[in-house]
This record gives sequence, C-alpha cells and structure tokens, in this order.
Amino acid sequence: MRGRPAVDAAAGDEQQLAEDDELLLRRALALARRARAAGNHPFGALLADGSGAVLLEAGNEVVSARDPTAHAELLLARAAGRRYAPDVLSACSLFSSTEPCAMCAGAAYWVGIGRVVYGLAEAQLLELTGAHGENPTMRLGCRPVFGAGQRATTVLGPALVAEARAVHEGFWG
Repeated sequence: MRGRPAVDAAAGDEQQLAEDDELLLRRALALARRARAAGNHPFGALLADGSGAVLLEAGNEVVSARDPTAHAELLLARAAGRRYAPDVLSACSLFSSTEPCAMCAGAAYWVGIGRVVYGLAEAQLLELTGAHGENPTMRLGCRPVFGAGQRATTVLGPALVAEARAVHEGFWG
C-alpha cells in the first residue's frame, strides 16, 4: 500500500473496547505486573491472532537484561518476526499495557503487526514518570509513527486507563 495508511485517529479520549479486547488488554496488564514483581519496569505486551488466541507474551526486561531497549513490545515484535509470516502478523493484534513508544511502534510496524490496542497513553505515562532517569518518556505517541508508514496499522487506545495507571502507581516516585 502506498501513501498514508488508514490509522484510527482517535487518540485523546479513553476508548471503549469489545469484551474480547478488554480481556486481552487485562492480560497484558497482568504481564506488566509480573514484570514489575520481577524487578523490571511495569510494562507488558502480548500478540493475539484474529480469533483472539494468544501467540506470544512478553514483559519488560530493561533492568534484568541491563538493556534499555528491552521493552516488552520490542521483545515481542522481535520474537513475532522470527516466528510468523507477514500474512499472519498482518491479521494479529499487539496488546500493550501502555502505548508503544516510538521505538516499539517502529518494531511493530517493521514486522507487520496489523493492529495495536493499548491501555495507558504515552502522554499519561509522562505525567506519571516525569523526568525519571530510567524512563525518559517521549512526547510522541504511536499514531504518528504508524501514520508515517506505507501500510495500515489500526490503533485503539487509550483504554482501561485506571487499571493501566494502577500498574505504575508508586513505581516512578
């Protein structure tokens, strides 16, 4: 597909999700809690196929891997790209506890994941983290990253914001 792809442009307000999407997003939030309990930053992501079957899961490993790029979404995109064909990935959804950063959105784009559903928006995360040295949150959501590409990526979020925010409570202070 050439030209600007069709990307869901509703970025500001919390969005209502279908019941299946809510369940999968809550599972991504559970992965974020698990990452936090393991001493990592509180972020989690999963990849689901078109029927909602979970194909892959990942939690943030920035601290344990001593790698500032070991974000949950990037780890998941790398594994997905090695394991699944592009036609499979285009029908998949990435569920992320927090809006994918520019790096992670780029990774999801390059492996060809067709849909992204997230909890807490990048701007909302920035409100929580401030100028925290371990998470220099950018003022750049995933929509502009996907919008600069040549293939369509559907984006839904923010959603379940109170639940997504709760995963971060007390962590960045």
